[in-house]
Amino acid sequence: MIFGTTGLTNFAHGELVTFGAIATLILNNFFELPFVLAAAGAMLLSGLFGALQDKVLWLQLRRKGVSLIAMLVVSIGLGIFLRYVYLFFLGGSTRQFNSFSGQAGIVIGPVDITPKIIIGSAVAILAIVITLLWLGFSRTGKASRAIADNPALASASGINVERVINVVWTVGAALAGLAGVLYALSIGVSWLMGFQILLLVFAAVILGGLGTTVGALVGALIVGVLIQVSTLFVPTELKVVGALFIMIVILLVRPQGLLGRSERVG
Repeated sequence: MIFGTTGLTNFAHGELVTFGAIATLILNNFFELPFVLAAAGAMLLSGLFGALQDKVLWLQLRRKGVSLIAMLVVSIGLGIFLRYVYLFFLGGSTRQFNSFSGQAGIVIGPVDITPKIIIGSAVAILAIVITLLWLGFSRTGKASRAIADNPALASASGINVERVINVVWTVGAALAGLAGVLYALSIGVSWLMGFQILLLVFAAVILGGLGTTVGALVGALIVGVLIQVSTLFVPTELKVVGALFIMIVILLVRPQGLLGRSERVG
């Protein structure tokens, strides 16, 4: 959503994922809020963090006419800065939520899964459905799609482009925070967790088609399934390689991604 409306390739997006997990950890472990309230609070804080980040940094760069390449470099620097801020306050060890420090698994045929993963998957699906409905039917969602298609024409038709972009940043950061919470249920909370999946995030978005929300969803499902299934045939350390290889093969056949639109360049 952020790339579609701004054209920015944000290399600090992984740190929004980490922010959501750390915020939940603080609210659950230190303030002893119930996990559901801690996760909801983390989503709210992540959304506010995204809105503030856009207002303080990205909006100012857009107004000054900074190029997208320069903004990409800024996002890399911002990501490095945030990672080491997390390291300073969180430390280098991996931590677990108090609410889910230990949980017995459930065996369903060949699958061994914990209840927290089942609930987390259901929450993820619900969040995806709500986001797609918001993009498809709400006024702000339609406006964001109009901006992604043609910002100048959207502005000329009366859409407040900067306000919509700020809303998109808020929603995008809140969803990233939720992703961090759900991801941390499996691996715990660490200062590098968002950065470690950043390459896979970009692989999913590029595979599905840059700027298309449904394409990103399809790409993420393909990459995620390939990563998990590939461990049946290759060592666990190489599971990411297989997903990236499939992405390269598909892009050789369809350079715009699975659901992206081909465009004339030059």
